[in-house]
Amino acid sequence: MSLTATEVMSFAELSGDTARQLLLRYGLTLECLPLHTTIPGSYWGETEAGLIGTTVYVRPDTPLHSLLHESCHLICMDQKRRAVLHTNAGGEALEENAVCYLQIVLADYLPDFGRERALLDMDRWGYSFRLGSAKRWFEEDAEDARQWLCHHGLLDADNHSPIFQLRQ
Repeated sequence: MSLTATEVMSFAELSGDTARQLLLRYGLTLECLPLHTTIPGSYWGETEAGLIGTTVYVRPDTPLHSLLHESCHLICMDQKRRAVLHTNAGGEALEENAVCYLQIVLADYLPDFGRERALLDMDRWGYSFRLGSAKRWFEEDAEDARQWLCHHGLLDADNHSPIFQLRQ
């Protein structure tokens, strides 16, 4: 089933400047473009967030899960890849899992969004997890992703909260 951005929460539905402030904590830039503008650096096209360097590009209709997912790619990749990033974040499977885990954690830093809505929207959009849902994966099968984030200094090992720094 193909879903549209109207069935998941979009960037336009956030109040205030919370997404920009969250990305600033990592030293990342968020650039919001007008509706119907082609999003530069978007791997998937359409409404999906784009990446060029340390800038995340969105439109008002960009799904919040996409904004967080692409931002987490920037956070999780090493400096060498980040320095030449344009569109394709690349990375290995375990890093991709870490990206998904971190996007769920960071959803709680967007008060209008939150973890539960992020998990729901990930399922609605078609993210695929072994246990059948993002929530079950996050709660029961994501230890490797959590350990990867802790090992790379992106998540506190004791309380699993973000450290707000980019991977070195």
